[in-house]
Amino acid sequence: MKPHATSSFSSTVAPHSARLLPRMLALCLLLLASTALSISLGSFPTTFMQVIRALAAPQGSDIAFIVWELRLPRTLLAILVGAALAMAGAVLQGIVRNPLASPDVIGITSGAALAAVMFLALLGSLSIDWLPVAAMLGAMVSALLVFSLAWKNGLHPSRMVLVGIGMAAAMGACTTLLIVTSDDSAAMSAYVWLTGSLYAAQWSDVRGILPWLLVATPVCLALARHADVMMLGDDVAEGLGVAIIRSRLSLLACSVALVGAAVAYAGALSFVGLIAPHVAAKLVGRSLMRLIPASALVGALIVLYADLLGRVAFLPKDLPAGIFVAGIGAPFFVYLLHRTRYQRS
Repeated sequence: MKPHATSSFSSTVAPHSARLLPRMLALCLLLLASTALSISLGSFPTTFMQVIRALAAPQGSDIAFIVWELRLPRTLLAILVGAALAMAGAVLQGIVRNPLASPDVIGITSGAALAAVMFLALLGSLSIDWLPVAAMLGAMVSALLVFSLAWKNGLHPSRMVLVGIGMAAAMGACTTLLIVTSDDSAAMSAYVWLTGSLYAAQWSDVRGILPWLLVATPVCLALARHADVMMLGDDVAEGLGVAIIRSRLSLLACSVALVGAAVAYAGALSFVGLIAPHVAAKLVGRSLMRLIPASALVGALIVLYADLLGRVAFLPKDLPAGIFVAGIGAPFFVYLLHRTRYQRS
């Protein structure tokens, strides 16, 4: 192993070791408090004690119905969707070794969105239970296209990002064409869904997305050590016995599954997979073993507060959470572009 590579890797993770536990605990407590706040606020005024009593007695009153059937599944879905997108972003940034990589930037989200809109526009009469399958197939096809087009004597990170941006633009154009040519009702529902919304979330949505996180998260954590080694460079990773292609494809498959599930149940929420890993890296460092759970917590907070703002700040209107995430994410992406350019110059 090259000495400078070892020291570089150590320097990215060592300063955060002593502060890892308290910072992760702080994120968990913040998420718990934010969950309680989300369940307590809404168009129907409730006090915190009323919410506590409603949680203790699910069949006790009208407030219990509001808490259990309207607010709680929506809050939990926001947490799961945010965690899924954030983990997918952290994994992609790790295997591509590019801070600009995220599911929406390199086209995976666009592929899932295109497939889902095709399903809604062309096969809407079928069971909506097949929508997650369509979104995941679209995400997988998009990821495979990006990888195949970016492959030339190996996978160069910058080439993959450039190909992904082009793929995202092409699939976005196809999605727009589908919406324009669809009837008004299908076009309106598809447009709202594309913005990214958790409106009318149900317990079936929570039960639908949860298994994907329960399967993909342990796999990502199990392969995180290989990804950390790959950050030192392909030559070093191969010298240490890491199966680079197999590890990257496995991590990519987990990222695709997470993105497909999130898009299927919450629409095309952009920039969560870009913002959350960068915020988490400031807290726990760039080691994927730590970055994945920290990103999940940060992503959950981002989507939770975006949804909370959308449903309580503009009453009686209920605005899609994707509007507020994009409002933060677009300037953040410009900032990352500027910082990357400055560092390289």
